Amino acid sequence: MIKIAVVGAAGGWSSETLADAVERKTGFRLLVEMDQVRLDLPSGRAFYKGHDLSEMDAILVKKVGARYSPDLLDRLEVLRLIAEKGAPILSDPCRIMRVLDRLSCTVTLQLSGIPMPPTTITEDVDEALAAVERYGETVFKPLYSNKAKGMIMLTPAPGVREKISEYHAEHPIMYLQQKIELGNEDLGLVFLGGEYLCCYTRLKKGGPLSDLRSGGGKYELYKPTKEILDLADKAQKPFGLDFTCVDVALTPDGPVIFEVSAFGGFRGVTETTGIDAAERFVDLALSRIEQ
Repeated sequence: MIKIAVVGAAGGWSSETLADAVERKTGFRLLVEMDQVRLDLPSGRAFYKGHDLSEMDAILVKKVGARYSPDLLDRLEVLRLIAEKGAPILSDPCRIMRVLDRLSCTVTLQLSGIPMPPTTITEDVDEALAAVERYGETVFKPLYSNKAKGMIMLTPAPGVREKISEYHAEHPIMYLQQKIELGNEDLGLVFLGGEYLCCYTRLKKGGPLSDLRSGGGKYELYKPTKEILDLADKAQKPFGLDFTCVDVALTPDGPVIFEVSAFGGFRGVTETTGIDAAERFVDLALSRIEQ
């Protein structure tokens, strides 16, 4: 029996869906929560509820924690050791690390010449204040977050310096972007094994951070132009992830990239195309095992 473990969150829709797909394909089901894994050194063996993860034929990473934080990097180090021992892990833990930190992801995108909203990174409150005065509406984004969690919007106004200081106390390295004018939709372009799979749009419910994927809305299938598709492909290539979603925003000046996701979701693919993205991901893992 082929044994493929899924690293994810028990009860999470995408994690459970992926574990179910593995079971349908192999007859084996193991959903691993990283906070319950024990790593044994120097043997390099990792255990989860009696299972030795180093003996798996492959491991699929869907989610390494309930919330984004630097702690996830340490969990990925555990997976990195397992990967170095021979079990193929999709996506490779080292590659996930490069997109997990918003700053690391941004630097890679910038070095690749990917258009993004005007961005400032600083540890200095006065410099952050100057950026807000320069940008106008400005979004402050934690380095580790998803779906707009922890983000705030500030504008030049009396008392803004105090608000920046409060934010800085919790986030010493401040990442801020100029809020850009968007339409009522943004795009998710999905790539599997580095190949384009599909594109969907997220129609928003509205709200001050709706353009930052704060949740809500619904998915609809979208046919991207060649310009959009080429841009998203160029954005995802440096990371080499096995499954990812590239967030593209449409602006009056053309498309820009918000982020490349470390753990792209399956729901948008399934709801808009009928494609079982989880099953496709398992097929990719099986092809790697056969190699």
